[in-house]
Amino acid sequence: MDRLTYDFGGLRAVDDVTLAVGGGERRVILGPNGAGKTTLFNLVTGLLSPVAGTIQLFGDDVTTLSPYRRARLGLGRTFQINTLFPRLTVLESVLLAVQGADAARFSLWRPRSVYRHLEQRAQDLLAEWNLADRRDVPTRELSYGEQRQVELLLALAGRPRVLLLDEPTAGLSTVETAAVVGMIQRFPRDVTVLLIEHDMDVALTLAERVTVMHQGRVLADGTRDEVRADARVTEIYLGSDDQP
Repeated sequence: MDRLTYDFGGLRAVDDVTLAVGGGERRVILGPNGAGKTTLFNLVTGLLSPVAGTIQLFGDDVTTLSPYRRARLGLGRTFQINTLFPRLTVLESVLLAVQGADAARFSLWRPRSVYRHLEQRAQDLLAEWNLADRRDVPTRELSYGEQRQVELLLALAGRPRVLLLDEPTAGLSTVETAAVVGMIQRFPRDVTVLLIEHDMDVALTLAERVTVMHQGRVLADGTRDEVRADARVTEIYLGSDDQP
């Protein structure tokens, strides 16, 4: 992304942001509430259109592409609030995600029995990510931490090349946070991960590089140690510049 800018009326939410992320990288976007992190994700995924700047994905300019076309190129995303189908079981949810990444998505009227390979892939994913024992449980009956894990699994089921995670540990207990962090650490290395996080401990556990945003701009960018040692970052989180 190059010099991205976005305004909400008279408020500049993202201000001239330039950011390059390498293939397979684990990059955390860190910052207090109101820093512009989610707005930046909405620009990258196409939910919002920038007033200035460009977005490149795998070397192609996607600034004007719709969200679904970016998804077809390999861009995946989760949101701050769970977006699961509460009445579907875990297996049914994963099967839908698997089918969405397959040519079979265009043949929804055909009987499920035709797509045994998709069901097998869904079963394999549940086993790989230690959720097989929850396969027949409706997602609404899962704990909140389990729901977050299922949402991450749905994102992976789409075989993304770049995955954007918007505060995946928000609202979780210490134990649930550890489970989600452990899951993210196991993501395949051919998947590039951009992660929004407000918890610095979680961010520095997961990140190879950290970008800190404040008031819509990039304040700091570097390795975990470089960002941890940056006095401006400390001031944002502990000083008078912290935003509500």
